[in-house]
Formats: sequence, C-alpha cells, structure tokens
Amino acid sequence: MGEIRITSTPYDDVFRTLLNDCSGLIIPVINEVFGETYSGEEEIVFSVNEHFLNQQGGNEEERVTDTSFKILGEETKKYHLECQSSTDHSMLVRMFEYDTQIALDQGEIKDSVLTVTFPHSAVLFLRCSASTPDKMKIKMVTPGGNVSYDILVMKSQRYTLEEIFKKNLLFLIPFYIFSHENRFEEYEKDETKLELLKQEYEQIKNRLEELMDRGTISEYTRCTIIDMSNKVVEHLAKKYNSIREGVRSVMGGKVLEYEAKTIRNEGRKEGREEGREEGREEGLLLSGRIFQAVKKNPDFTNEQIAADVGCKADEVESTRKMFGI
Repeated sequence: MGEIRITSTPYDDVFRTLLNDCSGLIIPVINEVFGETYSGEEEIVFSVNEHFLNQQGGNEEERVTDTSFKILGEETKKYHLECQSSTDHSMLVRMFEYDTQIALDQGEIKDSVLTVTFPHSAVLFLRCSASTPDKMKIKMVTPGGNVSYDILVMKSQRYTLEEIFKKNLLFLIPFYIFSHENRFEEYEKDETKLELLKQEYEQIKNRLEELMDRGTISEYTRCTIIDMSNKVVEHLAKKYNSIREGVRSVMGGKVLEYEAKTIRNEGRKEGREEGREEGREEGLLLSGRIFQAVKKNPDFTNEQIAADVGCKADEVESTRKMFGI
C-alpha cells in the first residue's frame, strides 16, 4: 500500500470551526446520517483529535482527525466524522486508522481482556459523483472470526436549500456553494445566471435572520455560518471574481476576524459588568442588614452578628468601620 499524505484544506478548517464554535449544529447532522432522534439538548463531549499512530520501527506518526465526540443522551455514543472534498482511495484506510486509535484511547483491560469500543463513523463528502458510494465498509478478518462495520456517507451536494432548512442542517450551509461548482463558468459570463445564484444566497441570509429573530439560533451562530460561507466561496471560486464579489455583496463583507467572536466577547463583557453591578447591589443590601442588626444589638460580637445575618465576621467588621458603629 502506497504512502498516504494528509493535507489540511480550508474546508477542513471551516468544518472544525463550525464544530468548535457552534457544536450544537452537528446534532441534526448526526440525526440525518445515523437515524438518531436527538433533541438538540444533549451534551456533546469532544475528544482529543490528535492521535499518534505506531509505525514500523517504533516511530510514531501524528494524525489529526476532523472530529470525534460523545453525545450524552439516554445512552452515551461515540461518533467520528471526517470532511472530505472528494472521494479518494485512501479514505477507508484513514478512517480505519482513526477509528482504531479512538477505540484504543478509551480501551479497558480487565482480567487479561482488552475491550475497545469503535465509534459510529461517517464521512461528509463535499463533492460527489455517480461513483461516490452511499456507504463504505470495513471488514476485519481475525483468528476469532470476521467483523465488519459500515462507514456512513453524507453527500452535501445532494441537499437542496429547502431540505437544509427543513431538516435544520444549517451545518451544511457554508458548503452549499459546492452544489454550484460545475456552473461557475456560466455564472462568470452570464449576469442573469449569476443573479439567480445571488438570489439563493439572499434567501439563505434572510432565513438565517428569521431563525435568529425566533430565537432558534443565536446571532453568534448566524454570523459564524455567514463567515464560514464567505470563506468557502473565497477559496472554491478563487478564479471567479464575479461569483466571489456577488456572494459577498449579498452575505456581507469579510468579517472573518470576526464579527461573531466580537459578539460573543461583548456578551461575555456585558455579563461580567452585569455581574459586578449585581455584586455591588448585593453588597449594599448586606451592609444594610448588618447595620440594622448592630443597631438592634450593639453589644453583640462580630461573630454573633454574622450568625444572625448569615454572613462572615470580617464582613461585619468592615461594615462597623464603614459606618463607625
């Protein structure tokens, strides 16, 4: 078997950004691919995505999976997803390497038995053709018998905008431009056809805003989806200025550094400021209670006042000094 070279692409980066920054978007994808019925309220626990694979001669080779995680529902299940722009012959080998390492990372040895649990695995293909399989299979021939499991396949190009929004597959929106890739030449030369593409992206933008207004998604999630959509278009249509500029004019300019993160950080700042204000108000109320308790029982010790009010003795002492009582 020949050497397998692994390279990261901008699409891998977008895939990981969506998972890290808007992890809840992956739940509908899991439901769609694996036939699950998660509500979206389940906790997602991500695993380390860097694995060291043992090679012949004792060397180790580092590989980075796109993502592996657990979903804590009625039962805990492990999942492993990879994003692939096109089918290649090394995909199954890499999936098996990753799955094996994920299983080994959490393996258990008891009474001289090693138990490993393989994750539920799938590949998101951004491009597909008639030869792209609907699922793949890994078969292991062991001295104890044969074992096989399926690697499921999701083909993002096959989903219309209507299906994406109906099934809440918002995770796929940044990759939607792949469904138009084979018509880039037409769009670049024909303004009427380019206008139809822009209208689709106008629809995407408007529907995301509707979801945000209803509280279905946050403004942070909306901005992240738009940012990542722009990033994919910038790379996939890098030779087509009219397409890049047309989509950008609809979706908004380049806000990659990074309107969504700014919103999140501002929210955290406001939360801290509100917390400090609430803290000040609570402090004033506590001082008032201590003041009243001391006036009522001037001979009580700090410890007695603290027990009466429900605070610490040093808080009583500070209040006494503040009011000179």
